Amino acid sequence: MDARSWDEMYRDRDQVFSGAPNGVLVTEVAGLPPGRALDVGCGEGADALWLARRGWQVTAVDVSRTALRRAAAAAADVAGGVAWECADLIAVPPPARAFDLVSAQYFPLPRRPDHAALRGLLDAVAPGGTLLFATHDLSGLSPRPGFDPGDYYQPGDIAGLLDHDWTVLINETRPRTTPTPAGTHHTHDSVLRARRLSGLQGGQQ
Repeated sequence: MDARSWDEMYRDRDQVFSGAPNGVLVTEVAGLPPGRALDVGCGEGADALWLARRGWQVTAVDVSRTALRRAAAAAADVAGGVAWECADLIAVPPPARAFDLVSAQYFPLPRRPDHAALRGLLDAVAPGGTLLFATHDLSGLSPRPGFDPGDYYQPGDIAGLLDHDWTVLINETRPRTTPTPAGTHHTHDSVLRARRLSGLQGGQQ
């Protein structure tokens, strides 16, 4: 789907998502000290708002201007806490080493031989920062016309590409903690949480 397709999807419905933050984000980030966060594919903004209300300074990015307008309209209580940006992070990488948290929740990141888009997201994590990547487990997905789940990165794929600058904290499949989206049957999430080493100890943790 391109930006136009995403815009059409949002315009066709008054609300696409539940308005609640993703369960994986809440579970994995609740104990982290707030800092600078990048919300990849923020949609209607529930994750970005949850982070901002807990003291994070959030850059929330999506290709859909319709979704971003909807998200910004719900952000009156966190004025200045979220910067809403319309951009395609698959085509244009975010700033390098700029974020203490890079969160990609169910973001359809297509596999590429050079891993360019993925490496752009990895590079955005600051020293000592966290990458959090969650997808629907492949067992709950089936190919359909125009969509093959195998064409997109899974957390395990990403873990295998991380070098000695990273520590993998979680790489697992787990039952969902929140209801499945309407019309779907996803019962499990695949989750990767990794930390970029700070570099303060000569590359040793």
